[in-house]
Amino acid sequence: MKKVLFLAIAAAAFSFTSCDSKKENAQENAADQVENAGEAKADSLEDKADAVRDSADATSDKMEDAADANPSVATPQPANGATTK
Repeated sequence: MKKVLFLAIAAAAFSFTSCDSKKENAQENAADQVENAGEAKADSLEDKADAVRDSADATSDKMEDAADANPSVATPQPANGATTK
C-alpha cells in the first residue's frame, strides 16, 4: 500500500513540475519571436544573395557569348601550302 501511495505522489509531483508558468510561457514566446525574426531576415538575405549571384552569372554569360562571337586571332591560319606538322 505504501508503494502505491508513493507512486501516486511521485506521479502527481511530476505532473506539477511539467506545467509551465505564465512567465516561462511569455519568455518562450518572446524567444520564438526572436528566432522567427532572425529566420525571416536570413531568408531575405539569402534571396538577395541569390539575385546578386544570378545577375553576375548573366553578365558573365553575356561576356563569354561576346567572346565566342569574335574569331580567335591567337592561332593564325597556316600560310598557303604550309603544313602544320
